[in-house]
Amino acid sequence: MAAVTTHLSIGQVAERTGLSVHALRFYEHEGLFVNPVRRGPGGRRVYSQDDVDWLTVCIILRASGMPLPALRRYADLVRQGAGNEDERLTLMREHQAHVTTQIGRLAECLDLIRFKVGVYEDLLDPDSAGDRQCHAASPSADDEDANNIGLVDGPRGPVAPDPALSL
Repeated sequence: MAAVTTHLSIGQVAERTGLSVHALRFYEHEGLFVNPVRRGPGGRRVYSQDDVDWLTVCIILRASGMPLPALRRYADLVRQGAGNEDERLTLMREHQAHVTTQIGRLAECLDLIRFKVGVYEDLLDPDSAGDRQCHAASPSADDEDANNIGLVDGPRGPVAPDPALSL
């Protein structure tokens, strides 16, 4: 049985991928497609499901922070075919390390945000503050040390002053 080739317009691909028509043209201009974009009658771009699948990979890599030059290099390597898997692996490992670092930083950011949400919840509803997990810093063994590092007394022990409260 012959393989069915899907013929999609630029608008259909934009709809399927969430990319704008402008972005699709940009990706083509930047050499990010593995296969050349075909042209139909009248010179209109014609895409296949393989193109959509490749774009999905590109979208995920871009969303994870892969720079355009790295994505272009990856597309070049894929376009070249078998024999350069070691280079592809190196590129992906480098990006994996970047994403792992990024996830760690985002986890630290989320910890701070959760803490701040708890602080503001406690400030806005002090009657139920005891019902929630403590959001203030744990009191140190020596309150004298806490005062020496700029902490102030909070309802449940020393906490760092919040500059946002003075705004």
